[in-house]
This record gives sequence, C-alpha cells and structure tokens, in this order.
Amino acid sequence: MTITIRAALLGCGLIAGMMTSAKSVEWETLTERSPRSSMHLKVYGEALPPIGYINFCKSYSQECTKRGGHNTHFTMTNQRWAELTKINDHVNKKVEPVTDQDLYAVAEHWTYPQAKGDCEDYVLLKKYYLTELGWPPEALLITVVLDEQKAGHAVLTVTTDLGDFVLDNQNPDILPWQDTPYRYIKRQSHAHPSAWVSLDPTYRSSRNTTVGRMTTDR
Repeated sequence: MTITIRAALLGCGLIAGMMTSAKSVEWETLTERSPRSSMHLKVYGEALPPIGYINFCKSYSQECTKRGGHNTHFTMTNQRWAELTKINDHVNKKVEPVTDQDLYAVAEHWTYPQAKGDCEDYVLLKKYYLTELGWPPEALLITVVLDEQKAGHAVLTVTTDLGDFVLDNQNPDILPWQDTPYRYIKRQSHAHPSAWVSLDPTYRSSRNTTVGRMTTDR
C-alpha cells in the first residue's frame, strides 16, 4: 500500500496539531452517558462477506488475517476520541466520492483510495490509519447498512466501552449507531476479519441480492 503514514498524520493534524476536529459527540457528553445494552449493536448469527470484500482480501490478504487480541470494546479516552475525529475528518476531506462504475468501470471494487473512492474505500482507509495508530483491528469493523434511500452503504463501526460509534463519509459527525438513520445489515466479526455477522434478525445469508450500488451476499 503506497501510503506514507507520517505524512498522512501530519496532514490530518495528529502530529502537527493544525486541524480542527469534525463536529461529533463531545467528549464530555460521552463520559456522562450511562452504559446501556442498546449502546452496542446486537449480533444475530453468521453472514456472508460482501463480494467486494472477498476480492479485496485476495489483493490485501494481510488485512484479512487475524491479529491483535480479543478486546472487542476498546477503552475510549479523550486522546483516542481526538484521534478518531481527526482521522474521520481527514479521510472525508481527502477522498472525493466517486462510484466504482465511474472510477473502475465495474460495479464493485474495494481498495485503498488515493484521491477518489466509493463509500467502502473511505472505510478501508480510516481503518488502516487507526490501526497504524494502535487501535485494535477487532474494534474497527467494516459494516454494511441501508441508507435513507434504502441503498447499500458502508460505514466503519468502532466498538468501545462507551458504545458503538459510526464513521461515515456521508456525515461529518461521529455518532452512536442508534443515532444514525441507517438499517444495519451485517459487519465484520470481532473474532476474525474474514468472518461476517448479521445485524438484522430478518437477514438470510443464503440469499444473494444487489442492494443499491453495493453488491452484497445475503
């Protein structure tokens, strides 16, 4: 992957401290929240990975191999929240949204974006940067949702002791999952990056469909 991490972090202000954080839930608000079961998405069994993710793993097999520990709810701190907001803001500003059809002349192509990309490309880059900063990959989960137009969309779910938070290229704010307008379909498993789990009790992994512009196996 041709990304210079130090240069990227300088650009998003983690080293130089020159960037303003995205508008998100304030740190003080987070620490005042009482733990509730609804703060974390419920899992309803196994699911098939999106075909785009399967093909991504063929090119970046190291990103689809289990690593790290088993801490599924990462401990959030003020410093970590600042990292999260800065990386989210940086990638959203760095990458121009373009469909895979327009960029690669194919319906679905997951990859690390250089200047342009689709929703899943934003997710992959955010996860990459955060992992390089020491975030455990098992707490950074690629997630498939249906948006308000019932089209397929990808976001990054960050699972923490304060709840599950969503990083999204369609919204500059980092929000608790229950405060987003999405229907959650499936995401990576905590246990292994190549395994996926259902987030919808009506989900059937044996059915194949195309949701919006995102091809998913259902």
